[in-house]
Amino acid sequence: MCLAVPSKIIEINDTLAKVEVDGVVREASLMLLDDAGIGDYVIVHAGFAISKMDEEAALQTIADMRRILELGGDPA
Repeated sequence: MCLAVPSKIIEINDTLAKVEVDGVVREASLMLLDDAGIGDYVIVHAGFAISKMDEEAALQTIADMRRILELGGDPA
């Protein structure tokens, strides 16, 4: 099972973005999205940003995932 975590775009260089979640920064390709910009939240799968997500839903998802981890639960 794959788990996607909303990640915030913090930098864009051509079709490559740096995305961040909880202080972890990774690179993701933006080749599959036409309108992604700095500050947007995206879902990343296999190194590609595959969809955008509104900020409120992204922050709620991240908070829910933190709560699951704090409780020692398995998010799968």
